Amino acid sequence: MPLIQFVDLQWHGDNRGSLVALESHKNIPFSIERVYYLFNTKEGVSRGFHAHRELKQLLIPVSGKCRIRLDNGTESEDVWLDNPQQGLLLDAMLWREMHDFSEDCVLLVLANTHYDESDYIRDYQAFQNECRS
Repeated sequence: MPLIQFVDLQWHGDNRGSLVALESHKNIPFSIERVYYLFNTKEGVSRGFHAHRELKQLLIPVSGKCRIRLDNGTESEDVWLDNPQQGLLLDAMLWREMHDFSEDCVLLVLANTHYDESDYIRDYQAFQNECRS
């Protein structure tokens, strides 16, 4: 499975502006159980630094941009999120780091489960060990 998986989000627009609708099992490949967004991230601050055992997410940059580093335990890849018509699909067992937030960045996150601290892997070495087993 590739590290970087984009989901194109169909948009509708006219002279009034643009609209993107997000619908479970239509343009979002899972049921949406949790929605949150990151904003006002201070200059030089990075976020993430964890993986999830089961959680799936879709990251959508509704404003601005940021750089995402994904790692599956054997390889890593960076990608810029800067298009509100495209989401980045994150499967389970992907280490994620978020860097270089623009001042106006608003990163919307859709998740397939409610918050569960036991699903997090917050230590990179522990993540690598779980990937090997």
